[in-house]
Amino acid sequence: MRMTIKQLIKLEDKAKEVWVVSPTLHYDTDNKDFSELVSVNLGEKTKYRYIVPATSEISRNMKKYQKIYGLSNEEMGENFLLLPPSEFTPFITECAIYDASTSCIACTATASEDNKDVIRYGDETAKAMAKHFKAVWKRYKRKNP
Repeated sequence: MRMTIKQLIKLEDKAKEVWVVSPTLHYDTDNKDFSELVSVNLGEKTKYRYIVPATSEISRNMKKYQKIYGLSNEEMGENFLLLPPSEFTPFITECAIYDASTSCIACTATASEDNKDVIRYGDETAKAMAKHFKAVWKRYKRKNP
């Protein structure tokens, strides 16, 4: 199902938990609408978890993220899982899973440009993505996201 960025922002605004797989952290660091939303959500104790590749771009954007949102090193360690980059990293889109343990909605958008189109996955795919995100997080962090 197609959505717009505005619809996605409304969805994220209502979420209590947001899991993100991102090759760049573009939306959270360089998109004004999203960075304002993340700032408000963090203030309201929305739980964010990110799986990102350990690239120089991510390193720069994580520093930017930490500064924008005023997070401690401990909070950054709690919120981010860095994995080795692969040759597939440039082809990965930004993916977000909202409230995985309740409504479980998954969406995807381009990873490095502000495109107005978003794809919302069906329920079965969203649940499968959430299950995989949780398994990867648990494997490396040794706890649930």
